[in-house]
Amino acid sequence: MSNQQTNERMASVRSGVQRFGSFLSSMVMPNIGAFIAWGLLTALFIESGWAPNATLAELVGPMITYLLPLLIAYTGGHLVHDRRGGVVGAVAAMGVIIAADMPMFLGAMVMGPLGAYLMKKLDQVIQPRTPTGFEMLVNNFSAGILGGLLAILGVYAVAPAVTAIARGLGAGVQFLIDMSVLPLVSVIVEPAKVLFLNNALNHGVLGPLGVARVAEQGKAIEFLIETNPGPGLGILLACLFFGPKISRATAPGAILIHFFGGIHEIYFPYILAQPKLILAAIGGGMSGVATFMVLDAGLLATPAPGSIIALMAVTPRGDHLAVLAGVTIATLVSFALASVLLGFGRSERRAAKEKQEAATAQHNKEATS
Repeated sequence: MSNQQTNERMASVRSGVQRFGSFLSSMVMPNIGAFIAWGLLTALFIESGWAPNATLAELVGPMITYLLPLLIAYTGGHLVHDRRGGVVGAVAAMGVIIAADMPMFLGAMVMGPLGAYLMKKLDQVIQPRTPTGFEMLVNNFSAGILGGLLAILGVYAVAPAVTAIARGLGAGVQFLIDMSVLPLVSVIVEPAKVLFLNNALNHGVLGPLGVARVAEQGKAIEFLIETNPGPGLGILLACLFFGPKISRATAPGAILIHFFGGIHEIYFPYILAQPKLILAAIGGGMSGVATFMVLDAGLLATPAPGSIIALMAVTPRGDHLAVLAGVTIATLVSFALASVLLGFGRSERRAAKEKQEAATAQHNKEATS
């Protein structure tokens, strides 16, 4: 294969990855406001929040279980086949949502676009053959039947597949811990977190291991692996300084909710919008875990939620500086890596410059005509 063919293939792959990232961004970023609303309600009103309120805390569970995945599914479907695709995509996503025992964001990101795509193809076959006067009837029933069938598919196929992925990730984490290569756990934990499998890993694998270690040694590093706010903080800071315009606008609020409120889910959409940032999360997580190991840091229990305040509250006497050091190192490393991956904002500045030049050229053209 010639160098030219190799370069063309690499360019094609790179273009495909960029298009995929752009599609993810288009699904997630329009719903950032909903994520922030959920994060605020969670940080404020859950039992361990800043202003506990049992009545208002009832909003938290349904929002992350139903509202946020459905918004993503609808948005993804809308991108593929307008409102009709959005409706079918949301209906299709309900199957995976009710069949899983964890927030089904991954399933929604699959079923939303898939339902819309199939609806689009079905419309191309049915609509030209629909008798005049029966358009509304045929359109409504075709969407309803397809959405219902896909919801059933989600219950019996997609939800079990995603659950199996979560279990596989948990087994991988357990294996790395058993092999005493703890920093490598971040290679699994950080991508799993971004897919909203953080609670499954934390409470299903790391939590029980931490409890056993506390009983033997009085503290456990396992409680710091998933709950460390450093990697997310570094990425949000990089998005604040160097990210796209929409990221810069929402990052300050997300930083407060993430670091002080402990709601890590608030930064996941920023990575989903630009998947390359997962490398920064992994780097930050690995450096944080390595620092905790070197300084022999640990916690007495799982911090809930994973805010810096909660971390300090369950840190044993004498370990506070070690825990802060791990959080700080993770923040600095993830910030540095994310900044490099974002090109220190060069692409945004270039796009803004090109937009300004185009506007100036158009203005000059109109002035001379």
